[in-house]
Amino acid sequence: MRRGGAFGRVLPLFAALFLFVPARAADDASQRSSGELLGEARRSAEVVPVPQNAGPIGLKVLAPTPGAKAASAAGSVMLQGFHWESHQASPWWGVIASKAPDIGYSGFDLIWLPPSSAAMSDEGYLPNRWFVVDSKYGTAQQLKSAISALRSNGTAALADLVLNHRVGTKDWGDFTDPAWGPETVCKDDEWPQARGGRDTGMGYHAARDIDHNNPQVQRDVRTWMSWLKSELGYSGWRYDFARGFGTDILAGYDAAAGSAFSVVEVWDNLDTSNPDPHRQALADYIAATGGRVSAFDFTTKGVLQHAVGAGEYQRLRDSSGRPPGLVGWWPAKAVTFLDNHDTGASTGGSGQNLWPFPGDRVMEGYAYILTHPGVPCVYWPHFFDWGLHDPIRDLIWLRKNAGITATSSVAIQTAEYGRYAAVIDGKLAMKIGWLDWSPGPGWTLRAYGKNYAVWTR
Repeated sequence: MRRGGAFGRVLPLFAALFLFVPARAADDASQRSSGELLGEARRSAEVVPVPQNAGPIGLKVLAPTPGAKAASAAGSVMLQGFHWESHQASPWWGVIASKAPDIGYSGFDLIWLPPSSAAMSDEGYLPNRWFVVDSKYGTAQQLKSAISALRSNGTAALADLVLNHRVGTKDWGDFTDPAWGPETVCKDDEWPQARGGRDTGMGYHAARDIDHNNPQVQRDVRTWMSWLKSELGYSGWRYDFARGFGTDILAGYDAAAGSAFSVVEVWDNLDTSNPDPHRQALADYIAATGGRVSAFDFTTKGVLQHAVGAGEYQRLRDSSGRPPGLVGWWPAKAVTFLDNHDTGASTGGSGQNLWPFPGDRVMEGYAYILTHPGVPCVYWPHFFDWGLHDPIRDLIWLRKNAGITATSSVAIQTAEYGRYAAVIDGKLAMKIGWLDWSPGPGWTLRAYGKNYAVWTR
């Protein structure tokens, strides 16, 4: 959900405050209760103690070699394939196609593309005609060519689905492609002519809140998602503003369409001094879908950028010795990231920049998320526009060569003011912060930079 900008986007005013319920993540998730799902997930994230060996950091970097593509979603690395101002490129789909070989070679298994339907807003987040994909990003044929080029280089494309809300073709609610009437708009929407049922989620005042209990809406959503796969070549989904309608409905859409990977945006208020309620809300949402979807780990983003910005690396270990975000409780379902089109800076314009990761500490952040469990997502400007292409690529290669996945174990060695260090799966060691740390004998320094270092053995 975009929480600022021209349409007065709003920040959600709550974070659910639930006790933690033990869980399980699973292939037969739909047959299990929320408690079962969460219990097994938490047990899978148990910390394995590894003795600390303090010492000076080495100086030589050995160049990594690119690893093979992920055999499953658990081993994937994602790229956000746009930023807030990407529509200014002419066309953006041409940029994507031209970068496809580099994207694949660098180790990205998944790429999240911007909303591709016709829309009232240049960025695509106020969609009107779903089945028309000539947009500010380019034509339908250019989009298909870009997705094909990505697939040829081993990268699957995720569609950004804005299902919660929609605007009319020329007015508030004159919907076309597909054509709907006022009975498809929630009756508690701002539009006086709305005749649908009550909203099953949070309201969105910049567009019409769609009644997802309406049978026609459900049929058309399923038809559209199937069309996005068969006609355009998408492989999976990013669900925008998932708080906007019922979790059960979203899970039904996802089950009907199927996907290689599905991730939701659930962005609630966060108190970095007490992150458990925030990550509990993320875990509860995932469990309510039967474990069908992953979620962007806003908890990890918030705590990590606070820790790095203030030097308070002790925040990166919770009271149980685990990472403090969703990745510490349900790593298989956590998509970790530093910035996205809403939170971070954009190239070629001011963008949103609502909650940016400290710009001079970005490589510390990537040294954390690209070595830790979860599915890490890299922000396009960081990779292509900030001069960090090769350092980020090297971390991706190190992750792949070490076999680190979404469910890898984390043994936190130290988390204190000035430094954080951990060993992941017993294969890869890392530290961030200005204080020195070393994993000891038998490890080889593979990558380092300002306030970060990574070793393998």
